[in-house]
Amino acid sequence: MKQGVVPDELTRPFWEAANEHRLVIQHCAACDRLQHPPGRRCHRCGTDEHLTWREMSGRATIYNYCVVHDTPVRVLQEEQPFNVAVVMLDEDPGIQMYSHLPGTPVDEVPVGAPVEVVFEATANGQLVPEWQVVEAAP
Repeated sequence: MKQGVVPDELTRPFWEAANEHRLVIQHCAACDRLQHPPGRRCHRCGTDEHLTWREMSGRATIYNYCVVHDTPVRVLQEEQPFNVAVVMLDEDPGIQMYSHLPGTPVDEVPVGAPVEVVFEATANGQLVPEWQVVEAAP
């Protein structure tokens, strides 16, 4: 079971959408830029008046990964070793997220492969986005 997430005022829309099995990313309407993690202001133009949330397709590509062998996070210690992959969203490769890649054997991460978002429960019931490798059609 993953460590629980406690949403705050800034991240609440992201986590509420996750509980609905939707992936949303903060968007600045002033300069048409996506940003993650979310901020109180646009990371590019600095506005704080035009920030909204935009639903994503839930598709991404594996950019890179590492294998964790010794985590200090107690709730993850039983899962060691485990993958941590960096994925780039299809909508904007500049938006990168991390994932354990459920279902992918340790150290067998296919860099460059397509992935799709799945949602897994944490210790406190909050759903978090994870990414699964999309199997090629036969």
